Amino acid sequence: MFMGRPCPWRIVDDCGGAFTTGTLGGGIFQATKGFRNSPVGVNHRLRGGLTAIKTRAPQLGGSFAVWGGLFSMIDCSMVQVRGKEDPWNSITSGALRGAIRAARNGPVAMVGSAVMGGVLLALIEGEDLGGHVKYFALPREPKTHVTHQRPAAFWWNIEKAAAYLCLGCRDRKADV
Repeated sequence: MFMGRPCPWRIVDDCGGAFTTGTLGGGIFQATKGFRNSPVGVNHRLRGGLTAIKTRAPQLGGSFAVWGGLFSMIDCSMVQVRGKEDPWNSITSGALRGAIRAARNGPVAMVGSAVMGGVLLALIEGEDLGGHVKYFALPREPKTHVTHQRPAAFWWNIEKAAAYLCLGCRDRKADV
């Protein structure tokens, strides 16, 4: 079964982390947007940025929290139903989360959001699996000998020309 946090606490933890991420990221974005859209003057711009943060950042944090909570609830349900923790749980959770969030817009929007959510999580999980494969790959046979390769002719000639053009480098000309 799942070896990490137990599922009820995992859902709460993911909601809190998503809310924090959305609030901080949204705060930075909204501060920039409010600063740019305010009238000329440092005081006006700073006040506009702060107003935008207070108005919009908590809403973005709440949206992120709903996303994180819904994803974690589906993921925990998948772990419980399937009895194992693997990337398919996350991919399915992303697809179902996308479909549920788009349910008010109709079945076509649900299918589109489900596909996008599943593909996004598949890319994330694929990268995660790729990293594990890279680190746990079987060691290869070590090379018994290493041959010294000469640089390409173009770079070799540039090196020679630079050595001859070097003023006050008489000892270097002998090396070439």
